[in-house]
Amino acid sequence: MAEDRITLSDLEQIVAARAMADSASSYTRTLLDKGVGKCAQKLGEEAVETVIAALSGSAQELVAESCDLLYHLMVLLKARDVPLDALHAELARRTGQSGLQEKASRTAR
Repeated sequence: MAEDRITLSDLEQIVAARAMADSASSYTRTLLDKGVGKCAQKLGEEAVETVIAALSGSAQELVAESCDLLYHLMVLLKARDVPLDALHAELARRTGQSGLQEKASRTAR
Protein backbone atom coordinates (compact mmCIF):
# COMPACT_ATOMS: atom_id res chain seq x y z
CA MET A 1 0.00 0.00 0.00
CA ALA A 2 1.38 3.40 -0.99
CA GLU A 3 1.81 5.72 1.95
CA ASP A 4 0.17 8.67 0.22
CA ARG A 5 -2.78 6.79 -1.28
CA ILE A 6 -5.11 4.31 0.40
CA THR A 7 -7.53 2.28 -1.70
CA LEU A 8 -10.71 0.62 -0.49
CA SER A 9 -8.85 -2.69 -0.74
CA ASP A 10 -6.19 -1.26 1.58
CA LEU A 11 -8.91 -0.07 3.94
CA GLU A 12 -10.49 -3.53 3.92
CA GLN A 13 -7.12 -5.00 4.97
CA ILE A 14 -6.67 -2.38 7.70
CA VAL A 15 -10.15 -3.08 9.09
CA ALA A 16 -9.44 -6.84 9.01
CA ALA A 17 -6.18 -6.36 10.91
CA ARG A 18 -7.77 -4.08 13.49
CA ALA A 19 -10.64 -6.55 13.90
CA MET A 20 -8.07 -8.99 15.25
CA ALA A 21 -6.77 -6.51 17.83
CA ASP A 22 -7.82 -6.15 21.45
CA SER A 23 -10.88 -3.95 22.02
CA ALA A 24 -8.88 -1.84 24.45
CA SER A 25 -6.68 -0.68 21.59
CA SER A 26 -9.00 -0.91 18.58
CA TYR A 27 -12.13 1.13 17.84
CA THR A 28 -12.83 -1.28 14.98
CA ARG A 29 -12.82 -4.26 17.36
CA THR A 30 -15.07 -2.34 19.77
CA LEU A 31 -17.62 -1.71 17.02
CA LEU A 32 -17.52 -5.31 15.85
CA ASP A 33 -17.99 -6.55 19.41
CA LYS A 34 -21.22 -4.51 19.60
CA GLY A 35 -22.66 -6.38 16.62
CA VAL A 36 -24.08 -5.72 13.19
CA GLY A 37 -26.82 -3.44 14.52
CA LYS A 38 -24.36 -1.01 16.07
CA CYS A 39 -22.15 -1.11 12.97
CA ALA A 40 -25.18 -0.35 10.79
CA GLN A 41 -26.24 2.47 13.12
CA LYS A 42 -22.79 4.05 12.91
CA LEU A 43 -22.87 3.80 9.10
CA GLY A 44 -26.25 5.55 9.09
CA GLU A 45 -24.96 8.33 11.34
CA GLU A 46 -21.97 8.85 9.08
CA ALA A 47 -24.22 8.89 6.00
CA VAL A 48 -26.29 11.69 7.54
CA GLU A 49 -23.15 13.62 8.47
CA THR A 50 -21.89 13.20 4.89
CA VAL A 51 -25.16 14.59 3.50
CA ILE A 52 -24.98 17.56 5.87
CA ALA A 53 -21.38 18.24 4.83
CA ALA A 54 -22.38 18.03 1.17
CA LEU A 55 -25.18 20.55 1.66
CA SER A 56 -23.61 23.05 4.02
CA GLY A 57 -19.99 22.17 4.74
CA SER A 58 -16.74 22.90 3.03
CA ALA A 59 -15.19 20.58 0.49
CA GLN A 60 -12.75 19.42 3.18
CA GLU A 61 -15.61 18.63 5.58
CA LEU A 62 -17.24 16.58 2.82
CA VAL A 63 -13.97 14.72 2.24
CA ALA A 64 -13.57 14.01 5.96
CA GLU A 65 -17.15 12.79 6.39
CA SER A 66 -16.88 10.68 3.23
CA CYS A 67 -13.81 8.98 4.69
CA ASP A 68 -15.72 8.27 7.91
CA LEU A 69 -18.58 6.87 5.82
CA LEU A 70 -16.29 4.57 3.84
CA TYR A 71 -14.56 3.35 7.01
CA HIS A 72 -17.87 2.51 8.67
CA LEU A 73 -19.07 0.78 5.50
CA MET A 74 -15.96 -1.40 5.56
CA VAL A 75 -16.58 -2.22 9.24
CA LEU A 76 -20.18 -3.19 8.49
CA LEU A 77 -19.08 -5.36 5.58
CA LYS A 78 -16.57 -7.04 7.90
CA ALA A 79 -19.29 -7.57 10.52
CA ARG A 80 -21.40 -9.34 7.90
CA ASP A 81 -18.43 -11.21 6.35
CA VAL A 82 -19.05 -9.57 2.98
CA PRO A 83 -15.78 -9.11 1.06
CA LEU A 84 -15.09 -6.00 -0.96
CA ASP A 85 -14.76 -8.27 -3.98
CA ALA A 86 -18.52 -8.92 -3.74
CA LEU A 87 -19.10 -5.19 -4.22
CA HIS A 88 -16.63 -5.11 -7.10
CA ALA A 89 -18.49 -7.97 -8.79
CA GLU A 90 -21.86 -6.27 -8.34
CA LEU A 91 -20.50 -2.97 -9.67
CA ALA A 92 -19.09 -4.79 -12.69
CA ARG A 93 -22.47 -6.42 -13.31
CA ARG A 94 -24.23 -3.09 -13.09
CA THR A 95 -21.91 -1.25 -15.46
CA GLY A 96 -23.12 -3.47 -18.31
CA GLN A 97 -26.39 -1.54 -18.43
CA SER A 98 -27.62 1.99 -17.99
CA GLY A 99 -28.49 3.25 -14.53
CA LEU A 100 -32.15 3.42 -15.48
CA GLN A 101 -32.13 -0.19 -16.71
CA GLU A 102 -30.35 -1.34 -13.55
CA LYS A 103 -32.82 0.48 -11.30
CA ALA A 104 -35.78 -0.98 -13.20
CA SER A 105 -34.35 -4.49 -12.80
CA ARG A 106 -34.17 -4.03 -9.01
CA THR A 107 -37.85 -3.06 -8.73
CA ALA A 108 -38.83 -6.06 -10.88
CA ARG A 109 -37.18 -8.53 -8.46
